[in-house]
Amino acid sequence: MKEAIIVLGFLFFFTNVTFAQKDTIKLKEIKVSSNRISLPFSKTSQTIKLVSKEEINKATATNLADLLQQIAGIDIRRRGIDGMQSDLYIRGGNFNQTLILIDGVKMDDVQTGHHSMNAILPLEDIERIEIIKGSAARVFGQNAFTGAINIVTKKVKRNALNLDLNYGSYQNKKGLAAISKKYTKGDLYASVGFQKSDGYRYNTDFQNVNSFLKTSIKNYQLISIFQQRKFGANGFYASPDYTNQYEETQTNLVAISSKYTTSSLSIKPRFYWRRNQDMYLFLRDNPSYYRNLHISNKLGVETNVVINSNLGKTGIGLDVSRTFLVSNNLGNHNRTVITGFLEHRFEFDDKLDITPGIAISYYSDFNTNAFPGLAVGYRISNKVKIYGNIGYTYRVPTFTDMFYVGPTTQGNPDLEPESALSEEIGFKYNFNNFNFTLALFNRNSDNLIDWTKANEADKWQTKNFSKVITQGIETTVSYSFKINTFSQLLQLGYNYINDDIKDVNVQFTRYSLNSIKHQITSSFQTKFFKNIRQNISYRYVERTDGTSYNVVDAKISITFSKRYQISLIANNIFNAVYTETNLVPMPKGNVMASFKY
Repeated sequence: MKEAIIVLGFLFFFTNVTFAQKDTIKLKEIKVSSNRISLPFSKTSQTIKLVSKEEINKATATNLADLLQQIAGIDIRRRGIDGMQSDLYIRGGNFNQTLILIDGVKMDDVQTGHHSMNAILPLEDIERIEIIKGSAARVFGQNAFTGAINIVTKKVKRNALNLDLNYGSYQNKKGLAAISKKYTKGDLYASVGFQKSDGYRYNTDFQNVNSFLKTSIKNYQLISIFQQRKFGANGFYASPDYTNQYEETQTNLVAISSKYTTSSLSIKPRFYWRRNQDMYLFLRDNPSYYRNLHISNKLGVETNVVINSNLGKTGIGLDVSRTFLVSNNLGNHNRTVITGFLEHRFEFDDKLDITPGIAISYYSDFNTNAFPGLAVGYRISNKVKIYGNIGYTYRVPTFTDMFYVGPTTQGNPDLEPESALSEEIGFKYNFNNFNFTLALFNRNSDNLIDWTKANEADKWQTKNFSKVITQGIETTVSYSFKINTFSQLLQLGYNYINDDIKDVNVQFTRYSLNSIKHQITSSFQTKFFKNIRQNISYRYVERTDGTSYNVVDAKISITFSKRYQISLIANNIFNAVYTETNLVPMPKGNVMASFKY
């Protein structure tokens, strides 16, 4: 560990360099691909962060959970290394209020939001990540309460074979093999991966298997995902005093989509099936003591239509899904959701854009609800844009919220859905090698759902417990420049959140009331020699309960003949002592070496 830090520190801080004149670095405009209207990034009127393939390759992270942790406004509460079990929070919401999508397919789980990130792909399989902050219900419907993340899978550019072998602390062994193939009328990408570790403390060992397939023939596309995780869950959910818990999850996704286009019309139908299986043991070596087995299946079909006319772009969508849950603890339940979408984008003189929209959802076990929203943007110049948006959002309880029964927890079948009205105003400045964004946001939430109790000795029980006004500010800066002929990149982000809890009538809550108050994220990507690149990242977090911590990660990569790359990543290099959730201690300094072909 000490040797790794010395090497990284030497390269970062003691390399003699000559500063050349600053050059501008122009990047190709990327289109943000929602389910309907796709727009160039510069034309969006929301706070959206794009993480490109190049940024993913340079990041000081070996998995998606660690990568997202380095983005302002996102709170990934991890349990263990390599994102073994992680929950996603955006702008102070909880893990049930954020939506993960893969190529536009919704990955929400009716059992619990703890499973939202079960099928997260290896970084090698990802082309880019689109992060939408703030209410996105009018675009995606239920669960996009505080934001959404769309993972765009790898694009086949040429015939290729890729190998990625990793070895690190805690006997962490990870490998992935992938093949890309282009055909006259289509392409194919397939990968398979395996990972195993002894764990960083007692009963945190794990073993993962994953596979991914993506193929297209003419205008048809198929994606298929399989993820299996087996892991010791020492204190992951129950009291930290209980150390012998164990969990296994399996997640499958199959989605078939197509696209039909003319000069004025685009139609994108899709069929998808998502299956998740979760087996939890309270005592790993005694399954009969307490065992939960939950199997959920979600079948859905959707169609999205975009109409181009003299009045602008009109997006229309319909999503019909049926979810089935079989569980020895929660019972057997099902839910049908039918959501219709309508939005239209008006543009005036390429300066003013106005996009009203609405989503209307029918739930078989709750009332029908509407999610209206409006986004407005004004381009002051080619460099400066101001924007604002407002939207109503809504979330129905998961079946765990309603029906879970455990030694220390009790669900509530009488829960009401939670709702919120979100507003945001923002400012963007983009000038070649300098980018700056600033956003102010406000969310008035009602009937929030959380696990609560009045006394420390009581059982946790779900409850609609309060109204909360969440206000915050978020800003990001990125600056790219050159030293000699080599590109460098400095990025900085800051996020502040204040929760004003109205008429709270509970003493203890498990998830909702410990959001990030102050968050600083930064990274400095440097290159001083032709084949060597470095990156160092820093993260500061202070939560509403007063706890805080600083974490520094670093990476060095050496490339040979454009085909071979070796890397060394060092995480938490100053051995910060901290937890992110449920008093689960995070690992101290650890390293991982990587070889890529």
